[in-house]
Amino acid sequence: MSRQLQPKTDQGVVFNIQRYSIHDGPGIRTTVFLKGCPLRCFWCQNPESHRKEPQVSLNSDACALCGRCVSVCPTDAISLGTKSSAIDRDKCSGCGKCVQACPNDARSLAGTILTVDEVMRQVFKDVRFYENSGGGVTLSGGEPLYQADFALSILQRCKDSGLHTTIETCGCVSWDVMKNILEYTDLVFFDIKHLQPARHLEGCGKSNSLILANAKKVAECKPIIVRVPLIPGFNDSSEAIAEIAQFVKTELGAVEVELLPYNKMGEVKFERLDKKSVAKQTQGKDYLEGLRVVVADLLGSSV
Repeated sequence: MSRQLQPKTDQGVVFNIQRYSIHDGPGIRTTVFLKGCPLRCFWCQNPESHRKEPQVSLNSDACALCGRCVSVCPTDAISLGTKSSAIDRDKCSGCGKCVQACPNDARSLAGTILTVDEVMRQVFKDVRFYENSGGGVTLSGGEPLYQADFALSILQRCKDSGLHTTIETCGCVSWDVMKNILEYTDLVFFDIKHLQPARHLEGCGKSNSLILANAKKVAECKPIIVRVPLIPGFNDSSEAIAEIAQFVKTELGAVEVELLPYNKMGEVKFERLDKKSVAKQTQGKDYLEGLRVVVADLLGSSV
């Protein structure tokens, strides 16, 4: 059963802690995924991270209609249909009692309230790997800075312990928040999804003006790697990628750009949260290589 989140800086909502991560910064790392995000990207790989609060995810294919979830729900948010149970999202409190009651693991709780100490206990399990590989800890999401105080407390503890720290951010936070976080951050993965404000608003639910302004400021004071998630029909044209590469060249300087192929893993997650998703096809290797050439030609380096 989920705890109740209290207004304290020493606790927050985490939806995954991934040990032995090798793609989220140098060396072997532990990546801590924090819930909450100011954007609503229609392709999001982690839609369970949108809301800060814990949420119940339902795999309707595994539901046996036993009714145990209905009997334990304290808010009467669950009903039985002909093929599966259903959740009234307006009533559901995310308490997790139905998850515990389900005999078929049809339900899972996305998000657990943890203290900084509890997070760090997981982090410290792999200190030897960090030391031997030059690794450390990465905060991801969602948007980790959406829980700014909690993120800051984790990063401070990491630096006090001599660990390398990295954040993955969409950049859609105030500069005051970002600046405080950067004091305890060694490396920044910074997402840039589109250069055109109208298209960014359409695809992500927010303007990109604050994001681009923050990217410039971060590049002035911290090592930064720009990540571009390639979304079919949204930003994976050579023109859109060239715009981003030109922005990097003129505004950020000689920084690395990573092009991330579309990943379909988020589509089923949307369904299990009763959200609409848009099915997309992943890009082929030749197409991706063509986009990498576009970036390399503009930046004068490999991608």
